[in-house]
Amino acid sequence: MRLLRAIAGFLVAVVSMLTARARSTPSAETAGVVTSSDMAVRTEQDGREQHGDGAGRKHDLPEKDEARGILEKMLLIRRFEERAGEMYAKAKIGGFLHLCIGEEATVIGGTRALRETDYLMSTYREHGQAIARGTHPNAVMAELFGRVDGCSKGRGGSMHLFDMERRFLGGYGIVGGNLPLAAGVGLAADYMETDDVVLCMFGDGASNQGTFGETMNLVALWDLPVVFMVINNQFGMGTALERHSAVTDLSKKAEGYGVPGTRCDGMDPLDVEASVSAALEKARTDRQPQLVEAVTYRFRGHSMADPEEYRTKEEVEEWRGRDPINTFKERLESEGVLPEGDFEKMDEQAMKTVDEAVEFADNSPFPELDSLYDDIYVYGEQVHGWYAVDERSPEVHRGEEERDAGDVPHRLAEAGAAYASVGDEQARRRRAEGQRGSDEGEGEPGAEEPEEEGGSD
Repeated sequence: MRLLRAIAGFLVAVVSMLTARARSTPSAETAGVVTSSDMAVRTEQDGREQHGDGAGRKHDLPEKDEARGILEKMLLIRRFEERAGEMYAKAKIGGFLHLCIGEEATVIGGTRALRETDYLMSTYREHGQAIARGTHPNAVMAELFGRVDGCSKGRGGSMHLFDMERRFLGGYGIVGGNLPLAAGVGLAADYMETDDVVLCMFGDGASNQGTFGETMNLVALWDLPVVFMVINNQFGMGTALERHSAVTDLSKKAEGYGVPGTRCDGMDPLDVEASVSAALEKARTDRQPQLVEAVTYRFRGHSMADPEEYRTKEEVEEWRGRDPINTFKERLESEGVLPEGDFEKMDEQAMKTVDEAVEFADNSPFPELDSLYDDIYVYGEQVHGWYAVDERSPEVHRGEEERDAGDVPHRLAEAGAAYASVGDEQARRRRAEGQRGSDEGEGEPGAEEPEEEGGSD
């Protein structure tokens, strides 16, 4: 009996201790999330202590046209993201959708620091990065719609934008998956003896992935020209920074691996540009990889499916008080760079550009069924086995031979799509009519004949 009482007493003590610890742990609402005002003060102090070049403090405006261009591009990204959210709600965009509303200064400042020959890699929240790097909004929106005129030919969607011409090596759906790839690109630049540098952006949550430590160790060991930019928007999905990372000053998180770090105000495009420019120069000239932490905030949820139950409306509104677009606009107005009424004209032009992007995407056709197996990474006689098998016809055949499979599998695929109510119904009807009325076969619309809007795309 004494033994049972002793065990019961021990359990009560343990429960009491755990309860006290849980109560002392900050809640999701008061988890010590960096506030907007705290971030501004801390960033300025850190800038004075860490940067001899003045990063973290107020920077002089660039030339008039250049300063206006920064505001125009941030505004275009904001309007693009807002419209993308609307199109997602209308089922024009499938899969997941992650918006960078609130992070425009981080995106613009970081990309402005790059040379045309430098490489940019991002996360799945990368619409703004693609536009900032120079990809046309039409191509970005078409990719979100899954159309052939998208920057990834409709195969990537929101999380996998790609534009090799502008050396934008894409967004990545795997958290932290782009980190070792950035090391590989840096190794290629070093091997080819170029002075190109890689800027790899990732979120605060990705700093907890195993790939973070492995990559930091490797780039420091091999002296690779890579700058890592952690976009600290205060949350890893719905988990506050203080709850998912023991080290909350992320600029110091790679120091143990030999990668020095700095911090900048992610709500100020000029501060971001200055910090990233300094880091790029060190990586380019000294062959010393760098880490830059941009302290920012996303005004929308992690994705369109996020109910945002982990933060208060008051917290969001506090950060909205430092909206990078409004803040930069007010500064341009106060310094005589932006006359009265010009901002409204900029906004109208941004909306017009986005309207044109939506129209372009709507008129772009879906990829042809025959292209389903195009661009498969490994197939052919060099590797034994079938890496893509199409079973839609009575005779099973290799997926890469789909274009030569004949009419039967195509008709079965069309019938299956119609039965499942997927794809563009009007396009299917036109193809069916073309098959009946033409001896030449498929009746697919030509490049000059855009598909009509419709169906449950």
